Amino acid sequence: MLTSLRIRNLALVEHLEWHPAAGYTAITGETGAGKSIILGALKLLLGDRADKTLMRSGADTCTVEAVFSLRNGDTAALNRDLEEQGIDACEDGQLLLKRSFTAAGTNRQFINGSAATLATLKRLGDDLVDLHGPHDHQSLFSTARQLSILDRFAAVDPSKYEALFHKASDLRGERDELATSERAVAQEIDLLQFQKREIDDAALDAAEAAADEQRYTAFANSKRILETGAAILDALAEAEGSILARHTDLHRHLRDLERLDSSIVDLSSRHSTLVEELEDIAQTLQKRLDSLDLDPEQIQALEDRVNLLQTLRRKYGPTIEDVIAFGQTVTARLEKITGRDAELARLDAELAATTSEMLEAGAIISAVRKKAAGPLGKKVTSQLRDLGFKQSSFEIVITPSAEPRSTGLETVEFLFAPNPGEPAKPLRTIASSGEISRVMLAVKSALAGQDAVPLLVFDEVDANVGGEIAHAVGEKMRSLGEKHQVLTITHLPQVAARAASHFVVSKHVESGRTLSRLTEVTQSERIAEIARMLGGQSDSARQHAEALLEGRR
Repeated sequence: MLTSLRIRNLALVEHLEWHPAAGYTAITGETGAGKSIILGALKLLLGDRADKTLMRSGADTCTVEAVFSLRNGDTAALNRDLEEQGIDACEDGQLLLKRSFTAAGTNRQFINGSAATLATLKRLGDDLVDLHGPHDHQSLFSTARQLSILDRFAAVDPSKYEALFHKASDLRGERDELATSERAVAQEIDLLQFQKREIDDAALDAAEAAADEQRYTAFANSKRILETGAAILDALAEAEGSILARHTDLHRHLRDLERLDSSIVDLSSRHSTLVEELEDIAQTLQKRLDSLDLDPEQIQALEDRVNLLQTLRRKYGPTIEDVIAFGQTVTARLEKITGRDAELARLDAELAATTSEMLEAGAIISAVRKKAAGPLGKKVTSQLRDLGFKQSSFEIVITPSAEPRSTGLETVEFLFAPNPGEPAKPLRTIASSGEISRVMLAVKSALAGQDAVPLLVFDEVDANVGGEIAHAVGEKMRSLGEKHQVLTITHLPQVAARAASHFVVSKHVESGRTLSRLTEVTQSERIAEIARMLGGQSDSARQHAEALLEGRR
């Protein structure tokens, strides 16, 4: 059950902390007092879009928080689901939900203090709260919703059928893909064969490819050493006019100069030392070049191999491992297509077996639905008669589908005849919102024992009814409150009087600002509120209010 609801800066609410009781709670108040704020807060927690126009004027942040108290069995199952999504488990059976948004557009949600996605919050909220507003009863017009209601009443578990249905759909799609036109298949085979041949011919091995590229880098460096070293040797000693050849002429000129000028006698000696150093450089470089034994054909073959590896990576990579994996995929696809007839036969056999198993599972569901349709129809009819449709009838028609659907082998349609002598018609043809609202309430009452959603919220679902019907609606709400926590926003005193607890929303002006407040009323205050709803505070209105409340007891 919902044990706490805290609201900050939502519409006319600056701060509200509410602790609703178990059972049936009524919320009343003057038109425009802000009763719908409670509904708006719950919708935010259920994953509705956060609109900054909902934020209280002048505020920067709007926050809604709720605490749900869970049964032990529910807590264990929920904790497993939360932990799988990386969300903190519930402690002491308490589930904490929080939603906040800012004027700047930031929107955040939390479950048990852990950040969560809006989708997760919405999925969790759908299991906790069943909310019905003035137009939500129209969801009953949906045949999918009607089927869901029947399944809930019948306790149908469609999981096996659904799994088989989706498996059959996947197999059918795989078969259809394989059974494409001959031309498309031929073109694909040509491409796949080319790709397979190109990759197979390369005889790829990731480790060898890495080694080849390392060797190629080393060979490329050696080649540059040879080319550069040969150029240096050529300049030093081998080319015409080389450095050492020119130094021979220079040495002769220095000897002549020494004979002419004795003061520079050591120049020739010093030059001889320089020449010896240049000759040593040339000899050392020659030895290094001689040690490099490079085979031009080997270098060319290695270069061709590296170019091939780069081409394959560019086409099928980006790594050699990726190229190898791509080749394996191509081989598998090619085998599948070239063995198309055998694969088609396999798929046909598996599809036939899966379809047969699916139809068996669907037939079991169909039998359960057919068995439950009559009792549910009678139960809703009984509830409708309590709500003023004394001679109405409610039927559930099950029609076999032409083709299996994800939901089963049939469609469901709710038919309703509000007046005697008139044929039952689909709910979607009913124009009166008052009638369809009571049908929805009758369905919820009929499902009270099977409905696992703990909190039911009704927003003016009693619209367009009055008199004795209003008494009946109030009694239905009270009855639902025996199995669920029920919150009802109502304008009808008969509906409010049947509640176990009663809260009033009112507006006040403080410091020039309008504020909404939620206050529990009991005893004389509750009599006064019921009297107001009856039309005033006259003695007769108060006596009528007391009588309504006395009837509750």
